[in-house]
Parts: sequence; structure tokens; C-alpha cells
Amino acid sequence: MKTLQKKERMTAQKSFILGYLKSVKSHPSAEIIYKEVKKKLPNISQGTVYRVLNNFKRKGDIISIDTKDTVHFDADISDHAHFICENCGNVFDVIDECSKCGILKNKRTKVGAINSYKINFYGICKKCKR
Repeated sequence: MKTLQKKERMTAQKSFILGYLKSVKSHPSAEIIYKEVKKKLPNISQGTVYRVLNNFKRKGDIISIDTKDTVHFDADISDHAHFICENCGNVFDVIDECSKCGILKNKRTKVGAINSYKINFYGICKKCKR
């Protein structure tokens, strides 16, 4: 027996948060998202932003990337990897490098077919190396 899922409506707050996330490539933390959203929606609470982010994550509309100090969010849910700087904690998309890998290009391994992937690379970014 199928259970009916309650369809959630897209409120202005939810729409604005998702729109903000889709407009940036910086993988912001919840705190940064809250500060940016509050500029346009001054009455929004921090709790609302956190609840909306967790709801989007649960539904698969966004992904989260854990670093040693912070959780970052990304609205790009396509298959791609991330580079996480171990010094500053910034998160960067790594797309082209992974698409050239034979395993990911063919989406096959010895144990089965790959439907999707999440890969994180860790190191020191160019800015921190200077």
C-alpha cells in the first residue's frame, strides 16, 4: 500500500534560499546563507534557514559537504567532486578532472555499475599555498 506524501508548498523563504544557493559557486555555510538571505528577508530567523536547508538536503534538492569546522551547502546536485582546503576550509568544485577518470567516464567497476558518486579531495588550495 502506497502512502501519500504531503506536497510541500514552495514559500517565498524556501524559494529565496534555494535561489541564492543556485546563484553562488562558493559552497556557503548555513551561517553565510542566513546572513545573505536576511539582507533581503529581514524577518527570517536563523532556525528557519537551518530547517529549510535540512529539508532541501533530505529531499535531495541540495547536498552538504562536511569540512573539519563547518557544513557547506551546494545546489549543484550533478555528479561532481569537491576539493576541500585543509587550511582555510573552503570548498571548490572539481569537475573536469573527475570526468576524465576511466571508472567515472564508463560508470562501471568490477563490482557493479555506478549510478552516482560523491568524491572529496583534501589538500591545500592555491591561495593558502602562497
